[in-house]
Amino acid sequence: MADILDEAAAVVQCKECQWYRSCVTPLRFTPEDLRKQMEANPIGLGTQGQDMQQLMAGMAAAAQSILLEACPIFIQRLRASPKLAERLKEAMKTWGMGED
Repeated sequence: MADILDEAAAVVQCKECQWYRSCVTPLRFTPEDLRKQMEANPIGLGTQGQDMQQLMAGMAAAAQSILLEACPIFIQRLRASPKLAERLKEAMKTWGMGED
């Protein structure tokens, strides 16, 4: 009985969510956006500030490929269900294969 109530609560929570029907979207910033922001707010003067800017830019560029802006309910379901996450991974690995 608890499983049915949990599932119903998840459906209601989903339908009331501001992310409804758009659970996953790409990040909204680009490396160019980061560069502009860093130029507008310099961290420091001299080479130490430049080193910090390079470090931040490198970290942001690396994070671009691993970060995801997504619905909190979607993220919660992925964390709660390793099988769901694995099925999504497999779908992405075979994306476009076998399509005519």
